[in-house]
Amino acid sequence: MQRATLGVAVVTVAISLAACSSSSSSPSASSAPASQVATAAPTTAGSTAPSAAPSAAATPVATIPAGNLVLPGKLVVCSDIPYPPLEFFDDAGNPTGSDIDIATGIATKLGLTIQIENSVFDTIIAAVTGGKCDIVVSDQNITADRLKAVDMIPYFQAGQSFVVAKGNPKAINTTDDLCGKSVAAETGTTEVDYVNGVGDYKGDGLSKQCTDKGKPKIDMKEFPKDTDALAALLGGQVDAYFADTPPAAYYTIAHADQFDLSGIPALQPIKAGISVAKTSDGKHSPVYDAVKTALLSMIADGSYQAILAKYHVDDGAVTPADINK
Repeated sequence: MQRATLGVAVVTVAISLAACSSSSSSPSASSAPASQVATAAPTTAGSTAPSAAPSAAATPVATIPAGNLVLPGKLVVCSDIPYPPLEFFDDAGNPTGSDIDIATGIATKLGLTIQIENSVFDTIIAAVTGGKCDIVVSDQNITADRLKAVDMIPYFQAGQSFVVAKGNPKAINTTDDLCGKSVAAETGTTEVDYVNGVGDYKGDGLSKQCTDKGKPKIDMKEFPKDTDALAALLGGQVDAYFADTPPAAYYTIAHADQFDLSGIPALQPIKAGISVAKTSDGKHSPVYDAVKTALLSMIADGSYQAILAKYHVDDGAVTPADINK
C-alpha cells in the first residue's frame, strides 16, 4: 500500500525481558513508512486525560440526553492502551493516537468533553455494557459475536500481520510455516480467534489449516495486554507476535534492530467499530445515533481524514457508505 513518510521524531517503547515497562528515546523517523510510527509509554490503569482538551463545538451536530451519559457533559471512552499508532501514551503520559483523536473529535462535535478510561481489551465490552463508559474506541474488529453484545459503528479498517525476531530466524514466510510454531496475541482479539478457529473463523482457523494438511497445530499463546504478547517474542518465548497491521508494522520500525514483519502478506482488512451498548427495545440508542452523526460530520469536514493522515494510517479510512450500511 502507498503510504506517506513521517517527518517527526518518535518516542519508542523499551520492553524489558522481565516486564513490559517502557522508557523513552527519540530516534529519527524521517523515512518511516506510514502506519508504522507512533509514540508509546507505560500502561496506566483507570481514568486518563485526553491528548488535548477539546473545545466545545460552536453548534453541536447532535446531542445526547444527559440521562444517557455516564457523566453529564462528558463522553467517557474506553480504550485499551497502548496499541500504537491507534492508541498510546505520549511522552508526558497522556493518551493519544488516531483512535483517541477520533474519539476527541466526536466529543467536540457533540459539545462534550472527553474522558478516557484505559481498559483491558478482553473485558472492554463488559465495560461499555456495564456503564463504565459511553463508547469503546479501541480498534475492535466487527465480528458476529461482538454484534450480539453491542452495536458497532464502522470507523476504520486494517489487515492483520505477524511480527518475528530480527532476520526471521524461524523462516515464517507462509501460513504453513506457522504450523507447530508458537504465536503470541492479546486475549479477546480476532487474532486469537483466527488462529484457534473460533468466532467468525469457526471451522477454518489457521491451526485447522495446519492439521488438515497433516501438520502440527499452532501453539496459540494468549496474553492480557498486547505489550505482554510483544514482550514474549522479544524474550524468545514465542516464534511470532500477531496483531493488526498498524501496530505490527509500527513495532518493526520502532525496534528495527529487534523485529521484522514475517514474509506472510497482511491478511485481508477487517472493519473496526465504535462499540455502544444495546438498548432493551432493539433500537439504536441516542448515544449510537449521536456518535454516528458526529463521525459522519468529521468525514464531511475532512477532520477524520486529517487525523488518520497525522498518524499515517489514512489507508484505513472508511466512507459514509461503510458507516450507513
